[in-house]
Amino acid sequence: MDIKFCTACGSPTEQKIPIDDDHVRSICTNCAQIHYNNPKMVVGSIPELNKQILLCKRNIEPCKGKWTLPAGYLENGESVQDGAMRETFEETMAEVEIIEPYRLFNIVFVDQIYFMFRADLMSDKFGPTNESTDVRLFDEKDIPWKEIAFEVIKQTLEHYFQDRKKGMFPFKIFDLN
Repeated sequence: MDIKFCTACGSPTEQKIPIDDDHVRSICTNCAQIHYNNPKMVVGSIPELNKQILLCKRNIEPCKGKWTLPAGYLENGESVQDGAMRETFEETMAEVEIIEPYRLFNIVFVDQIYFMFRADLMSDKFGPTNESTDVRLFDEKDIPWKEIAFEVIKQTLEHYFQDRKKGMFPFKIFDLN
């Protein structure tokens, strides 16, 4: 998506390759400010309590009404861990303790990077928010697989349950096409 107007002075931009660059950028026609349009970082957690995973039913598009792990866009000025904890709280009212990084998915076709953490649910206090209509703990056998919102979440859960059986949770990077 092209940036049409300069965020510094409000003038129109034009699409061209800046000197010493190799990508077309939006460059201000007035002040020459270069505007970068980079991928969005999505951060989230796999909250676990007593071998159950906390999922939330989305109350926002896309995929409203489908189940997901709590995740959302990283904010400026926030670490990936803090972002994952914030998103978990915003979507489930649950507090988690981050254990470790678990999965990174490159989703180039939608300009996103998903960074998911293993997390311990700190208590059984959780519930729906403006962003979710339902929040529940699920045993592996009860995961609503056909109602999972995004392929990246489905793959994260599948990997997690496979790794949990082995008792090892290696950090891995995948490309989702």
